[in-house]
Amino acid sequence: MKYLVLSFLFIAVLGFAGCKKDFLQRDPGAPITAENVFGDPVLASRFADNSYNYMIDEFGRMSQGYKGTTGQFCDEAIASGAPDSYPFIAVMTSGKFLDPLATDVVSIYNRMYQGIRNVNVMLSRMDSVPWTSLQSPQLIKAQMLFLRGMFYFELAKRFGGVILLDKAPGLTDNLDLPRNTFDETVNFILKDLAEAEELFSKVIFDLPSGRVYSPDVDWDARNFGRATAGAVKALRLRLLMLDASPNRNPAGTAAKWKKAADAAEDIINLNKYSLHPTYTTLLNVVSSPEYIMIKVRGPRSLGGMLSDFIMPPSSGGAQGLLNPTQNHVDLYEMSNGKSITDPTSGYNPQTPYVNRDPRFYNNIIYNDMTWQGRKIQMYDGGTDYVPASNSTTRTRYYCKRLWPEAIKGNSTGNGIVNFIFFRYGEVLLNYAEALNEAEGPVPDVYTYTAQIRTRSGMPDLPAGLTKDEMRKRIRNERAVEFAFEEMRWWDLLRWRDGETIKAVVNAMDVTKTANGFTYNVVPLPALYQREFNDRMFNYPIPRAEIDKSNGILKQNPGWE
Repeated sequence: MKYLVLSFLFIAVLGFAGCKKDFLQRDPGAPITAENVFGDPVLASRFADNSYNYMIDEFGRMSQGYKGTTGQFCDEAIASGAPDSYPFIAVMTSGKFLDPLATDVVSIYNRMYQGIRNVNVMLSRMDSVPWTSLQSPQLIKAQMLFLRGMFYFELAKRFGGVILLDKAPGLTDNLDLPRNTFDETVNFILKDLAEAEELFSKVIFDLPSGRVYSPDVDWDARNFGRATAGAVKALRLRLLMLDASPNRNPAGTAAKWKKAADAAEDIINLNKYSLHPTYTTLLNVVSSPEYIMIKVRGPRSLGGMLSDFIMPPSSGGAQGLLNPTQNHVDLYEMSNGKSITDPTSGYNPQTPYVNRDPRFYNNIIYNDMTWQGRKIQMYDGGTDYVPASNSTTRTRYYCKRLWPEAIKGNSTGNGIVNFIFFRYGEVLLNYAEALNEAEGPVPDVYTYTAQIRTRSGMPDLPAGLTKDEMRKRIRNERAVEFAFEEMRWWDLLRWRDGETIKAVVNAMDVTKTANGFTYNVVPLPALYQREFNDRMFNYPIPRAEIDKSNGILKQNPGWE
C-alpha cells in the first residue's frame, strides 16, 4: 500500500497540472523522487499505466465528467433548456471557441500535453528501470508510443500542427516553442505508430500463471482494453483519413486517399475482426469481434451520465439534456433504402416513424413508442415533454443509444454502455469512403458498405451511383451508423461541411388529437441555432497558451 500511495503522489506531481508551463515544468520539490519510482519495476509499470488516464474515454465529458457531447455542437443533438445553463455547449455553438468555458478546446489541449509528458517521462526512464521477468518493457514501450500517438492525434484533429515533444523537458530547457506544421505532426505520429506496431507484432509475454500477450490473440482477459497492434493500425487509419479529407487535403490529392484505403485494407486482411452480429447490442456487451479497442468499465447504473444527462424526470432521471435533432432523425432512410425526401420512398409526414431504418429504433426515443413498459408522451401535456422545463427535451426526442432500458428510477437495474475507441465497422466505412475518393464507386466500395447495411437489415445501395452520389450515401451512412459515438462533429469538420453545421436546427412538434397525433417539423428558437464560419474548421490554440509564449506560439488563421 505504501508503494501505491507513493506512486500516486509522484504521478500527481508529474501528471496533473493546470497549463502548458505547469505540465511541462520541472518541479524539484516532489514528495517522491524519480529514482524511487523508476528504481522499482512495479511502481514504474504503474506510472506507465497512468498514461491511459489521459485518454478521452467517455461520451459526455464537457462538464462534471459526464455532461456534453461533441454531437451537441452540430446537427446530431442539442442540449435542452436555456443555453446559458450549459455554457460548455453554448460557447461552441455560438462560435466562441476562445472562451475559457470551451472545454473541448482548453481542457483537451492541457490534458493531451499532460498525457504526452507522462509518456515522455516513462520513455526516458525505460532503460534505467530494473525490469524483471514479471514485466515486459517492450510492451510497455509499445503502449507508450501508441498513447503518445493518440494524444497527438487528438491535438492534430483540433488544432492542426502543434508543438512536438519527444522527451520530457530538462531543468534548463526552453518551454516557449514554436508549433510544428500539420505534415510534421502527422509524420511524427506515424513514426511512433510504426515503432509501436513493430514491438506489438513480435513480443510474446508469459508469466507463471499463463500467457499474458501474444501478437496472435493480443492480451489475456485481465489486460483487455490495453493497446494492441490492431489499435495502432486503427489509429493510423483514422489519422490518414484526417490527412486525406478536404480540411487537410483541399486539392483532393487521390494518393492521400489511396494511402488511407490501403491502411483500412491492411486491417481487413488481418481477418481478425468482424462485425458484431446485431447493431442493437453493439455498445452493450463485454466483448465483441467488432471491438478493436474499448474503454473497459463495469455496468452502469442510475446516476452520473445517465440520470443527470440522458434521462428525463419522467423516467426517474434528473434531466434529459441529450436531445437528438429532427435533422438527425431525417437522415434515417426508409426501410426500403430510400431517403425520406424521395417521393417514391413511402414516407408519410403524419406517420413519420413507420418503416424507417432499423437503426432509428435502436438510437432514438420518440413519441408513442413503448419504453420501459409504457408509452412515451412527447406532446403538450404529456409526461415526457414539459415546455417550461429545462430538464425535458426541446426536440421531442431522447437518446436511446446510450440508455439501457433496464435503468430507470426506483430500480436497481444496470447495463453496459461501452465507449469504443475503435471498431471494425469504422474500418469498413473508412475503406469505402477512401476508396471512393481515390478510385470512384468501384465494386469494393459497394461490398464493404453493404456489410454495414446488411447487419442492420437495410438493402444494398443502388447500382450505378456516381462518385458524388456515393460520397453522399457514405456520409449519410456514417451519420446513422455512428450516431452518438462521438464521430459526427469530427466528420463534418474534416469534410469542411459547414453548411450542415449551420443549417437550421429543427424539432418535431407533436399534438395529441382525438384520433391520434399530428406531427409538424418546426425550427427551434434562435438560441438553439448554430453560428459557424470557416475559421472554426480548426480550433484556436487556447488564448492563455498564446499569451504566455512570448510571441513564439502562433495562432490559427482567423483566431488572432
